[in-house]
Amino acid sequence: MACAGDVPTLETLAAVDLLRQSLPDLKIRVVNVVDLMTLQSKEQHPHGLPDSDFDSLFSCDKPVIFAYHGYPYLIHRLTYSRSNHANMHVHGFEEEGTTTTPFDMVVLNGLDRFHLAIEVIERLPHLSVAAAPVKQRFRDKLIEHTHYVREHGEDMPEIRDWTWPYGAKGK
Repeated sequence: MACAGDVPTLETLAAVDLLRQSLPDLKIRVVNVVDLMTLQSKEQHPHGLPDSDFDSLFSCDKPVIFAYHGYPYLIHRLTYSRSNHANMHVHGFEEEGTTTTPFDMVVLNGLDRFHLAIEVIERLPHLSVAAAPVKQRFRDKLIEHTHYVREHGEDMPEIRDWTWPYGAKGK
């Protein structure tokens, strides 16, 4: 998983937490991109990463679910010449939303923890059968969220108050 921006980073880490709890044997790497220009090659931008460094972070053949607070097109454009471009699946701003809660805005744009976790499961064919109940549980949480927001006008406490539960080292 990869992320850029404060809200996408929070949602990515929350998705990883959900996946760790539900599928403890799943290995997940999170790459937080602070400088988007590192996604380009060194030849295209002075901040760009050499291909070998990029591949060591993002792999050459694994799916990458990338959460970004802007338009997904930009991430696709910046990674177009990279070897794993075809496996980049970007969730970002889709111009969906209205006056609502902060979490509901990310849900409406498919950038929330549940959509991201479902995308991980869907991109790993070996999980399709075993993780079907997990995917359904995440879909049920999205429905619960929608009902809660419409009734209470605020995000559910478990969403609003979520923090990374694994300590500084992620363990």
